[in-house]
Amino acid sequence: MHGFTQTGASFEPVARRLESSHEVILPDLPGHGDSALPSGGLSEAARALAASCGPATYVGYSLGGRICLHLALGHPDAVERLVLVSATAGIDDPESRDARAKSDEALANRIERGGDEALPAFIDEWLSGPLFAHLGEEAANRPARLRNTAAGLAASLRHHGTGTQLPLWEQLGALEMPVLVVAGSEDARFADSGQRMAAAIGPNAIFCLVPGAGHAVPFEQPEAFARLVAAFVAGERPAG
Repeated sequence: MHGFTQTGASFEPVARRLESSHEVILPDLPGHGDSALPSGGLSEAARALAASCGPATYVGYSLGGRICLHLALGHPDAVERLVLVSATAGIDDPESRDARAKSDEALANRIERGGDEALPAFIDEWLSGPLFAHLGEEAANRPARLRNTAAGLAASLRHHGTGTQLPLWEQLGALEMPVLVVAGSEDARFADSGQRMAAAIGPNAIFCLVPGAGHAVPFEQPEAFARLVAAFVAGERPAG
């Protein structure tokens, strides 16, 4: 499950390394690519994901990680294993969460006003931000992002943005399936968040820090990330 402004096609470099031995499904999340606009919040997106994909190992990056976390908590029978990449269980502080929601709404309004004609410029602006400015052409995969629409991205921010997510930290201990939490060694904020999530989940969680990667771990280090996922699905304990 991809991140904000991406599509399922963004994960193709990882999928190519897994599909010889696994069935790999690359959905477009609500508001992205060919999928419909969101009809509800993160829990509704999780329900739709469970209905469309069924029991599987779910791999969620950033926005996709937030949806997969709701899926695992709300529909544990659908999640055989869970991989959370550069994800968070929510913003604890109500004031900070409210500020993020307002920021997401302001950005949604700006994307909407620009319309589809301004979308390429917005994608370039998004990729020039601190989390992604170091990405090369292949890792950034701008063509996959240009499959989106202004209306879809604006709706995604309003329904599934970080500011909409109520904190789930106290619920993480209810996760009983094996969980792999991944972050990049160059992404201090989400490395801290990942360690905290793994500790809150308990002994069925593994935390892996991928060297030489920032926030976009699967796309900066697709070979290493695919090896981690393959080992985890096979029931092995990845080193890291």
